[in-house]
Amino acid sequence: MADRSLRISDVTTLLARIVVGVTFVAHGLDKAADLEGTAGFFGSVGIPFPEYAALIGTGVEIVGGALLIVGFALPAVGLVLAAQMAVAIATVHAGQPLLGGYELPLVLGAAALALGFTGGRLALDRLLPWGRARGRAAAAAAA
Repeated sequence: MADRSLRISDVTTLLARIVVGVTFVAHGLDKAADLEGTAGFFGSVGIPFPEYAALIGTGVEIVGGALLIVGFALPAVGLVLAAQMAVAIATVHAGQPLLGGYELPLVLGAAALALGFTGGRLALDRLLPWGRARGRAAAAAAA
């Protein structure tokens, strides 16, 4: 029978998802507050179709951050958020130093990717068929 007791790793993973997710949502809301300015900035750094890129980037950060917090579709969300941060590093932060430059998108991207594949048991995904199947497979492998 699978161990259903709460582990400290489940709580700390949830805490990490909340912190990283809230950070993404906050950055997305900041972009949404001045979408025209965000599009103008995107255009100034050479991002093609800056109006669409601003909408997509804002949506990815707000929706992706929220999904990360609740733990839904974690692998896909982790990949999309990491890709968003890779684009940010390649376009906005290109040529900047690590400190004071691209460390925030680097850490956020890596954290989102890691949390996407190790979201913990306190995630909405665990209540859905794909999460239960993965949990059963892990329990069987441990037995």
